[in-house]
Amino acid sequence: MLRVDGLRKRYGDAEVVRDLGFSIARGECFALLGPNGAGKTTTLRCCLGLIDPDGGSIELCGRPVPEAAREARVRVGVVPQMDSLDPDFSVTENLVVYGGYFRLPRQVIDARIPRLLEFAGLAAKAQAQIRTLSGGMKRRLMLARALVNDPELLILDEPTTGLDPQARHLIWDGLRQLLSQGKTILLTTHFMDEAERLANRLAVIDHGSLIACDTPRALLVAHVEPEVVEVYGDEARAWAQAHGRALSVRLELAGDTAFCYASDAAPLLADLATRSGLRYLHRPANLEDLFIKLTGRELRD
Repeated sequence: MLRVDGLRKRYGDAEVVRDLGFSIARGECFALLGPNGAGKTTTLRCCLGLIDPDGGSIELCGRPVPEAAREARVRVGVVPQMDSLDPDFSVTENLVVYGGYFRLPRQVIDARIPRLLEFAGLAAKAQAQIRTLSGGMKRRLMLARALVNDPELLILDEPTTGLDPQARHLIWDGLRQLLSQGKTILLTTHFMDEAERLANRLAVIDHGSLIACDTPRALLVAHVEPEVVEVYGDEARAWAQAHGRALSVRLELAGDTAFCYASDAAPLLADLATRSGLRYLHRPANLEDLFIKLTGRELRD
């Protein structure tokens, strides 16, 4: 459904996408992960033909981009980072107007609207004005609007940012339902649990370059030790510097927390059990650990 090869994009002296390549098969959910400024949104905009790349090739739904971007976008639904609903229209009117951009017959749009509103949990808000909706309702309406043309590929740029847990789970359930219907999803997100729940495969990019791409489980096995012990408290840093590295663990310090990554955490846990001044959490490794290892703990603007 999407093939990217050798993609490059530069703004002035800054190369924000560097020789990037990946492909997405029909029916899969593919997550694109990276810190702020890694090049994710620029990559999506290039893939949709909204900006021209400086190099490489893109094929979207079987069409070359940007040469045939308009024809390809007819088969794509997009949820951008920022809401772009028309505040002068009601919920239903927003769907009708958006469907008109695809030159869909009005009877087709009208037939789809009840199902889309039910999908988004907005059936009771069909005639509500946009200004009366909560942030979560607006985000769900954006997802419903992206489905009005019955797309084959759905591109979601951080779709659940700012949502409460209930709204996030509602959207996750809806996306799983779409995947079961054979839709293809390209997802960017900063929620690692979201990627782990939804993605068949994922790619991690940083500074515009691809640094890892595989299934979530394969990436964890390849890059991160299976067990993690987080040690907290005023004495955690001193303990880690004095004893942590002698316990056969990979150690990272962040504030008053020592992150200990181990293939076998038993010796570490035995040591911690003798130290009453420390608190700790023992858990399996997850995608957040992978993300931090590959991209670092430094804050990105």
